[in-house]
Amino acid sequence: MTSGNQAAGQISLLVATRKGAWLYHGDAARRTWRADGPHFLGHSISHLMLDPRDGRTLLAAARTGHLGPTLFRSTDFGRTWKEAERPPAFAAAADGTQGRSVDHTFWLTPGPAGEPDVWYAGTSPQGLFRSEDGGVSWAPFSCINEDPRYRKWMGSVQDGTPDGPKLHSIIVDPRDPGHLYFAMSGGGVHESRDGGRTFAPIMKGLDVVEGFDRGDATFHDPHCIRLCPSNPDRLYQQNHCGIYRLDRPSEEWLNIGRNMPATVGAIGFPMVVHPRDADTAWVFPMDGTMVWPRTSPDGKPAVYATHDAGSTWQCHDKGLPASQAWWTVKRQAMTADQGDPVGLYFGTTSGELWISRDEGGQWECIAKHLPEIYAVEAAEPA
Repeated sequence: MTSGNQAAGQISLLVATRKGAWLYHGDAARRTWRADGPHFLGHSISHLMLDPRDGRTLLAAARTGHLGPTLFRSTDFGRTWKEAERPPAFAAAADGTQGRSVDHTFWLTPGPAGEPDVWYAGTSPQGLFRSEDGGVSWAPFSCINEDPRYRKWMGSVQDGTPDGPKLHSIIVDPRDPGHLYFAMSGGGVHESRDGGRTFAPIMKGLDVVEGFDRGDATFHDPHCIRLCPSNPDRLYQQNHCGIYRLDRPSEEWLNIGRNMPATVGAIGFPMVVHPRDADTAWVFPMDGTMVWPRTSPDGKPAVYATHDAGSTWQCHDKGLPASQAWWTVKRQAMTADQGDPVGLYFGTTSGELWISRDEGGQWECIAKHLPEIYAVEAAEPA
């Protein structure tokens, strides 16, 4: 299968689904799209990422049915693929008994520009891994995978989210490769300032489900954390219990979800930030009432935007169904490109891929009938 040559300024959407991966290649105007796929038909692909340092290398986090979890790597933008020689795996238990097993790699993050072969991966159940050879081989990173305190915070597999506990939102400060963040569902948000030798939780200001101890990281369930490219001292978070902003050096998260319309609420999974404006961000609300339906409130999907760092929110639903659209958009399934105006994209669990070329003002469906969409990334190939 081929991906074809890419012209300057073109955007490619990397779509990871329950039954394979697709690449959608768009023209510079983002008006026409060409489907390339499926890749890995039948495999569960949790995340598909382009290495922005070379514009050619793709990594795909896969779970290959009965064969278990692995990673695939392409150095020619999807023309050919090779399986990782040593995918993420937990270390053997010290007493020789069976330790934890990786169910699947969930999150992929390329390292900083100054470390061209470094990648980070988060797994389900919660684990943090690093590759120093471009994704060919992986090893546990830091002490957290087996640290007793972190293991307590991770809980058991049965304690996790409905589709399994996971480590996600791995962030490298673009100014300092030793400054790292990650989040766990469940288990909270954590930060390292010493290159991963130690991590510490950042929980102040965050709510938890009523009746649980907010001082215990076990009960914190961050859904997605994003760092602002234009201001790396600001982070946004979509959480099980709202929407938050953190402005460093503060250690306290500010609840900006309280400013969302009460009829919509502040619960959801994805979080997207503007590449050049730290005050602008987007969320896709879910119904968080009662037993957590995890669908668009009242069957009316909409993207909500803030342009003042969360003080106010505006509904963007033009072009989206006005009723009876019970969508779920997962935490990795919404993204933005670098265009001006910014292009926004999201994929649904019912297999639809949507685009806005004007930062949410108008929406258009560009693909239907895909398998359940797990992740969408906007990439600019070299």
